Amino acid sequence: MAKKKNITQDHIISFYMDYVLEHDQQPKSVYSFAKHNNFEESKFYEHFGSFEAVEKHVFKAFHDNTIAALHNSEDYENFEPRNKLLSYYFTFFENLTANRSYVVYALHKHKNSLKSFKALAELKSSYTHYILDLGIELIDVKEERLDKIQNRGLTESAWLQLLLTMKFWMDDTSPSFEKTDVFIEKSVNTSFDVLNIAPLKSLIDFGKFIFKEKINMN
Repeated sequence: MAKKKNITQDHIISFYMDYVLEHDQQPKSVYSFAKHNNFEESKFYEHFGSFEAVEKHVFKAFHDNTIAALHNSEDYENFEPRNKLLSYYFTFFENLTANRSYVVYALHKHKNSLKSFKALAELKSSYTHYILDLGIELIDVKEERLDKIQNRGLTESAWLQLLLTMKFWMDDTSPSFEKTDVFIEKSVNTSFDVLNIAPLKSLIDFGKFIFKEKINMN
């Protein structure tokens, strides 16, 4: 049988996900993996340097597919950051649910070890960029160093929230993962309520007014 020639990155990801679910383990070598799927070993290296790189890209692909779906919606572009993030979560977890067996396998394989976080490295990078691009309003401190600290705090807390939601979803046994939907809505809304800086800005403005009036009175 002639070898498959037009092997794309998506093909390799699909082959890899099918293989580990069928065999409950990673392929022994790239050679055996390529032979199993009837393509030249060199085609694998045109896209990935190792199976670990494939694992990382799987989770980034879930993110990329989510973003693509969101940008196909005209309504999404007009949403406020809160509703954009809610839309992201619901769409992202639809993608995870469609591939639940693989996600559970990949994250449980290295349970309670740093390797499971390595598999999420590309997802974290893409997701944190997405969070920064949402335009979530923070306090204007007019100090570059403090701005960086604020942004770092925002992205790290957002990433932790996504990880906690993934853990909740993996443990969720409710029909159609209904409890996860509730968890998403409550956690995202709560995080935005905490970030609501309007009352704080009003307090700061009031403080500036009092200070100014005190100076004038003196």
